[in-house]
Amino acid sequence: MALNRREFIQIGGAMTAGAAVAATGAAQAWGLGQPRSPAPGTDGDTVVPTFCELCFWKCGVLAHVRDGRVTKITGNGAHPLSRGRLCPRGTAGTGLLYDPDRLTRPLLRAEARGHQVFREVSWEVALDQVAERLQALKERHGPEALALYSHGYGGSWFKTLVRAYGSANIAAPSYAQCRGAREVGFTLTFGSPVGSPECTDSRNARVLTLIGSHLGENMHNTQVQELAQALDRGAELVVVDPRFSTVAGKARYWLPIKPGTDTALLLAWMHVILAEGLHDAEYLARHATGLDELRAHVADKTPQWAWTRTGLAPERIVETARFIAGARPAALVHPGRRSSWYGTDTQRSRAIAILGALLGTWGRRGGFTRPAALDVPKLELPPWDHQPAPAPDMPPGVVYPFADKLLAHGLRDASVPGTHASDIRAWLVYGTNLLTSLPHRERTLEALRALDTVIAVDVLPAEITGWADVVLPEATYLERHDDLHAPPFRDPYVALRQPVVEPAGDSRPGWWIARELATRLGLEAWFPWTDAEDYLEQRLSLAGLSLAELSEAGVIEGPAQPVYYDEGLAPSFDTPSGTIELSSPQMAAAGLHPIPVYEPPDEPPPGHFRLLHGRSPTHTFGRTANNRVLGQVQDDNALWLNAQVAAELGLDDGDEVVLENEDGVVEGPVRLKATQRIRPDCVYLAHGFGCRASQLTFAHDKGADDAALITRTPIDPVMGGTGLNATFVVVRKEGRT
Repeated sequence: MALNRREFIQIGGAMTAGAAVAATGAAQAWGLGQPRSPAPGTDGDTVVPTFCELCFWKCGVLAHVRDGRVTKITGNGAHPLSRGRLCPRGTAGTGLLYDPDRLTRPLLRAEARGHQVFREVSWEVALDQVAERLQALKERHGPEALALYSHGYGGSWFKTLVRAYGSANIAAPSYAQCRGAREVGFTLTFGSPVGSPECTDSRNARVLTLIGSHLGENMHNTQVQELAQALDRGAELVVVDPRFSTVAGKARYWLPIKPGTDTALLLAWMHVILAEGLHDAEYLARHATGLDELRAHVADKTPQWAWTRTGLAPERIVETARFIAGARPAALVHPGRRSSWYGTDTQRSRAIAILGALLGTWGRRGGFTRPAALDVPKLELPPWDHQPAPAPDMPPGVVYPFADKLLAHGLRDASVPGTHASDIRAWLVYGTNLLTSLPHRERTLEALRALDTVIAVDVLPAEITGWADVVLPEATYLERHDDLHAPPFRDPYVALRQPVVEPAGDSRPGWWIARELATRLGLEAWFPWTDAEDYLEQRLSLAGLSLAELSEAGVIEGPAQPVYYDEGLAPSFDTPSGTIELSSPQMAAAGLHPIPVYEPPDEPPPGHFRLLHGRSPTHTFGRTANNRVLGQVQDDNALWLNAQVAAELGLDDGDEVVLENEDGVVEGPVRLKATQRIRPDCVYLAHGFGCRASQLTFAHDKGADDAALITRTPIDPVMGGTGLNATFVVVRKEGRT
């Protein structure tokens, strides 16, 4: 039974008496007991530093609190990622905190899965139910029958829980459905991934090349600030995109490339740069291997060869190649973020990395920095009692040789009975709506119908929670502690997430939920602390820091580190050869092309358009679609269609249209944006709309869900990523179905 757009959760029964924490003790219970300094001249009596989770960039914020309520959120000027500035989402944290649709009571399924009927229960009943189900699962099928899907920083507590339980089946859609191919491609080339936050040095670039990367719409705060800084300093942009994006409007060159042909352009650029001697020969001689093989490989990849594939004129390819190379080494070819496009994505990311190497950008000002992390050791935990079996995230007999994280869609497929030798029987889902974050929606529903147990930990009643047997309501990021954040970055730091107000209703912090479950499962040894503050104090003490100091400032920066090769950083490449590998022996040994090759994408059937999707600057996937503050700016999406094509189809700007893919899946209606800013062979949607969860009362039924249309995904043979730009649709004017 599929979940339609108007069916979600009905809640029956009554809350068990005595479940909520008494208001008088709540502040102390959840870490709000420390006195705060008054903050005169603000909109709050106190100002509490923490870090954001309206997206996953983790900017430093200051929460202004008056009478126990957050009145506004501003940027923390001391935090290296935000430096006092926030994107629209970051300022809208109150829209999540005070969302009237929030989950605030534990829910237990009252009817069979597929019938979205629940009853409210106490935490004791809910946690006992989860523990009993997990214990029975382990006894009957072994611990590997459990999979954890996690997206969000608070998932760290549940990763510890699931590992202690005995399962290694832990995955996030952010790998195979987002940036995994990019990370693998750069690691194969330089021995290091790009990371998050990315180690780009945009602010010092003289020419910045963006290939399908929508900076300014993909609103990662630090990068957008640094893009603005670069433009202020006179930097130029080259934007390669089938759509005239916001950032394309600021570019010296916009190249409206045919979708799926980016690798052909990259190879042609390499051809021009090598043929004309525009590469950094000295840098390559010192740091790289495989230049002769690369030169031979691109010898016939002329601009004329690329013209017939990309639709870009040969003279424009030559002109932009010279323009980019003329700024080296401050000629950053940006690696992008979501790289899951066509199933050939590791090779495209390799081509971006190799082009950057020819320009001498790795470890150079205006290219890529080599970041360092502040040393904040983890707590020492007991060794795992059980060595988990290999994860069944690849089809039987299939190996993706460079997959260095588990494949979320693979674990999903292993949950459909009969598809793998060791089937997964239960899911624990933390903070990710798998119905929209994984392709092949019907396959996800098939798995959900077959599972023995589904447990959801979330803040909002997203669609996945309607398929859970037990729903555990988590406190928002403004109401809880999470683990310390000390990522590799140009400026080493450690940041604290801490509660600024009490949890709403009977929601609880993730650390408390995970620890309570561990206690019930006999796994408390992996949680050797009494509460989150005890955990944080123990961990900070290992680094010679204190929680009191960090709590007051929200962030502590470490000593500055050299980040450029010519300013004290010793070159280091963690590849087998210890060099930049332009031709990859690792790929060759795995039976793959050692230098990227161009593989043409499938062509759309007659009357069809390739469906492209991207981000809205005011929203994070579907996570913020219900946020009333952000919804005042944008509460739905529009379908971009070339204006001439629209006229030929008898469609006008503003019409309501529906989309239908090759497998007969229909989505919409959605408002049409007829525009000259997109090629005639594709259409475009901002991702995250078309919400089916009727308990998300603000977002429900607004716009169209691109994810529902993605039913065909080529798989990257290098690391198993799913190509999400391989969907073809027809567009027609029609009422809602």
